[in-house]
Amino acid sequence: MQLFKKYFPHLLLTIYIIEFVSLGLHPYSRDVWYAENIPIFAIVLFLVILYMRGIKFSNTGYLLMSILPFLHTVGGYYTFERVPFDWFNNFFGFERNMFDRVGHFTAGFFAYGLAEYVLTYKKVSTKFWASFLAVCFIGTLAMIYELIEWQYAVKAGGDAGIAFLGSQGDIWDAQKDMLMDTLGAIFVVIIGIFTLKK
Repeated sequence: MQLFKKYFPHLLLTIYIIEFVSLGLHPYSRDVWYAENIPIFAIVLFLVILYMRGIKFSNTGYLLMSILPFLHTVGGYYTFERVPFDWFNNFFGFERNMFDRVGHFTAGFFAYGLAEYVLTYKKVSTKFWASFLAVCFIGTLAMIYELIEWQYAVKAGGDAGIAFLGSQGDIWDAQKDMLMDTLGAIFVVIIGIFTLKK
């Protein structure tokens, strides 16, 4: 069990690499696959570099932060609009494919790692301020991502631009995505109140 705890981040990375390679072989749209996976790959690489430099998170932090790369890689393979997610959509009575909304919610899970970092390295002294900063950071990042998504859609145009944008005809898609990112962040910092160490 101790060995499993020690190498848990390595296990998550191995699973991600297998998923990344296997779903990169024959995606629905190669352009969308690149657009969706390059930012996520960069995030994973950043976490690996931090780990190698001695900046490590708890296994809870790594688990929460791994959910977005796992889901996003699936979304990049199918395009988010086409991911087979009927069981979820039907259960809640949604007419649109909500896989992208769930993905945005899990993007907020990086708030846990951010809060953990600022507490561990004493950037702030209380869980409240660590949580507040983490939620604000995720909200800002969500807005920046939506601006990038918009610009990519305009420049790429056609099916690739529409698939990357993933609005599925919802004029409020960007605002709802930012809300989901922020709600995900709030959700994990509430967990952090009970699990993060000062």
